[in-house]
Amino acid sequence: MKNLVLILAIVITAITVNAQDAKKVTGPEMTFQKTTHDYGTIELNGDGTYNFEFTNTGNEPLILSKPRSSCGCTVPQWPKEPILPGETNKIKVTYNTHKAGPFNKTVTVYSNAKNKSTQLLRIKGKVEKKAAEALPEKNSSVGATPINK
Repeated sequence: MKNLVLILAIVITAITVNAQDAKKVTGPEMTFQKTTHDYGTIELNGDGTYNFEFTNTGNEPLILSKPRSSCGCTVPQWPKEPILPGETNKIKVTYNTHKAGPFNKTVTVYSNAKNKSTQLLRIKGKVEKKAAEALPEKNSSVGATPINK
């Protein structure tokens, strides 16, 4: 009876340890600091660039394939070399601010990450024309002409 209880305890312990090991992810993992950037209001032809920072939190090299943007007005730049475990890098996204109006664009990032092989990055904001500078006006209602007495 003692042997049966001992064998049963060893089997249960082995199963529990194997189940915990199976939950550990082996391979690259991509973890972004943030996946959405709101520019707010940008001036026409202003700087529409933002860097999305990420870290390889896995235990194997992370490789990105060509990210794809939702339109030609959004251009992503990404690291071509493998990102080693623990390294931080960035994906630079540039929005062309030559046209006024609101925008909401996405960039789809493809990688060999085990946690999420496809990641969606989003940029949004509004492009407005620069306000025209107005010259100060002279107040003509208050004695504009001097009076000689």
